[in-house]
Amino acid sequence: MILKASQRGGGKQLALHLLKMEENEHVEIHEVRGFMAESVTGAFKEAQALASGTRCKQYLFSVSLNPPETENVRPEVFEGAIAAIEEKLGLQGQPRVVVFHEKEGRRHAHAVWSRIDAETMTAKQLSFFKGKLRDLSKQLYLDHGWKMPQGLMDSKARDPRNFTLDEWQQAKRAGLNAGDLLGMVQDCWAVSDSRSSFAKALEERGLYLAKGDRRGHVVVTYEGEVYALSRLTDRKAKEVTAKLGKPDDLRSVDETKAHIGSAIAPRLGAYITEARRIARNAMQPLLDQRQAMKERHADERKRLDEGQKQRWNAETKERASRLRGGFMGLWDRLTGDHAKTQKRNEMEAFWGLQRDREQRQSLLASQHADRRGLQDRIRQTRTRHAEQVLALHKQAANYRLMRDARAPEARQEFNRQSGAEAAAAPRHQSSRGLDLSR
Repeated sequence: MILKASQRGGGKQLALHLLKMEENEHVEIHEVRGFMAESVTGAFKEAQALASGTRCKQYLFSVSLNPPETENVRPEVFEGAIAAIEEKLGLQGQPRVVVFHEKEGRRHAHAVWSRIDAETMTAKQLSFFKGKLRDLSKQLYLDHGWKMPQGLMDSKARDPRNFTLDEWQQAKRAGLNAGDLLGMVQDCWAVSDSRSSFAKALEERGLYLAKGDRRGHVVVTYEGEVYALSRLTDRKAKEVTAKLGKPDDLRSVDETKAHIGSAIAPRLGAYITEARRIARNAMQPLLDQRQAMKERHADERKRLDEGQKQRWNAETKERASRLRGGFMGLWDRLTGDHAKTQKRNEMEAFWGLQRDREQRQSLLASQHADRRGLQDRIRQTRTRHAEQVLALHKQAANYRLMRDARAPEARQEFNRQSGAEAAAAPRHQSSRGLDLSR
């Protein structure tokens, strides 16, 4: 599984993110260990209070564990991976929180440790943790027989379409998928051999090359969001300049936005609005199904948990009744029957726990399969309508380029015909040229 980690402060913000239901269909607090508090928010407040006695600002260490998309990973596998992370980084015994998130038929986990050692009042040193986690991630893929991503086998072959949280939020504001945005720009970069061809390829996708205030070359979306080109292409600024030249003669960001507003938006605005309205209408039944499925799955889990709890209590009561008290209990101890009964109870409790885990995992696997089927339909619908919007951008870009290319010829034809008609027409008649408004 892919392991992504960071040292950070801001425990309150992290707790809100981990418990956020808007972007996750199901959130499960799997473990709160080593804290006096029993809630995630309380645990992180406790970690912050402990860190106030040190000079450490980034008192939390957060790791996200993302298994392959099509795998139904059991909780024990996540627990094993978390234990391996602790051993690899020297975090054994540190207080931690583990939260499961489920979205789009996939389950991933977040593990957060307090870096502060309460005995020494110092922060755990986590040198070179990215490299250590990358090695551990490779080992997890090998141990479980999962197909390893190219980027893990060879860092030079990694997917350059990774994006930061800020970039994802920026793309979301612009109505784009961040991965698709990076993919579009990188595709344009790959097929272009000059700035003009690159700019044309971008414009066909509703993106515009411009000169940034401090970032050199930038890309401006139709909605006015601005992205650094070096970040989108995963190239250094020198490489971008070597291929595209200096951006001095490009439009500024403000000029590009004005150009979009005056030349592009009037032609595209109505069409794109209509395309998005159609897309929303097509997506709404699927979104309603998603919400209904989410509620149904939550009810199924609740009923299972309640049923298992009632059965566990009844079985625990039955096991306790086997241990006799008083004189007979003393006799059982003398004859060894008490130890046998106790061992039997422990074995039954263990197998009961395993049975409950299997039932819950079976339910989750079934629900994930249903959710992935619905997500495939949602993804296909999104892709289809995104292609329609991109086609509109491409048509508008081609129309503008064709208009600009034909403008000199049109002006010559206009002047020629205007002159000929003026010479041939009576003086009291006004000459007419080509109707360029059509």
